[in-house]
Amino acid sequence: MEKKRAARNRTLTLTRGEEALLSKKILRPGPGKMSLAEITDRVMQGSVPDVLELLPDSFADLLFLDPPYNLRKNFNGFCFSAGGEEDYLRYLESWFPKLLRLLKPEASIYLCGDWRSSAACAAILSRHVRIRSRITWQREKGRGSSRNWKNACEDIWFATVSDRYCFHADAVRQRRRVLAPYRKDGDPKDWEETPSGRFRDTCASNFWDDISVPYWSMPENTDHPTQKPEKLLAKLILSGTDPGGFILDPFLGSGTAAVVSRKLGRHFCGIERDREYCLWALARLDKAETDPGIQGYADGVFWERNTLAEQTRALRKSRK
Repeated sequence: MEKKRAARNRTLTLTRGEEALLSKKILRPGPGKMSLAEITDRVMQGSVPDVLELLPDSFADLLFLDPPYNLRKNFNGFCFSAGGEEDYLRYLESWFPKLLRLLKPEASIYLCGDWRSSAACAAILSRHVRIRSRITWQREKGRGSSRNWKNACEDIWFATVSDRYCFHADAVRQRRRVLAPYRKDGDPKDWEETPSGRFRDTCASNFWDDISVPYWSMPENTDHPTQKPEKLLAKLILSGTDPGGFILDPFLGSGTAAVVSRKLGRHFCGIERDREYCLWALARLDKAETDPGIQGYADGVFWERNTLAEQTRALRKSRK
């Protein structure tokens, strides 16, 4: 049954005709091993266990992993059930080591989880690769509770295959509003005066409070239940790859990793078991050709939440 949406709702929808055209772009793996050329910039329909053996060796610069968390969730008919911590660890162990063959020696790995699954994420990474940090990002959304703390954060574990890896700190600087505008000899010290206020570009930390979860008025929004924001992926991709680098996402969902890779001049391969999610990813990739913008990212920096729009309005006003 088709959902009724408000006039200003920008959530992605597809007609039957659009679905038919996009369906032709889905890569459906055959029985034999595939070449790098065959999988480059493609959305592949299949499950991780069925596809991994068909992929070439040592091609990915960055592995982004957003598997089902250790909770009950319905992914368009595929229901993932919650289990104990050891059960979830066995689930991760069933496929994670097989991915390592696909990574370059200098590759980075980002594994997403919530508080229930985070310990298992750390355990599986520590068995096979080198853990570098744990990013905690504020989801902003979340249901309140009268008997527990509201769950408003998620984790992303950062690991590398070896001690040689790519990390571009200057590519992920954050522009924050200055609360204490210190001066030296009367001039701003490490901050800049703008029409909408005073801002400073700071080094990115492992706590992210500037991420907005996609919602109905954002053009990147889909009906996927666990969609990651484009701004979040942009930080990982810009920090962990050079232009032209290759991103692998075996749990592509609605396609955020692929879309951001295209917008930022990287290559990608996305694997997703659900046909409708593949179609959403392909539709978003088509839109990225004419709309390369990423919410909250401009001028080579990531803006503090809600400040980029203020800056844009102030600039327009100053030019009148």
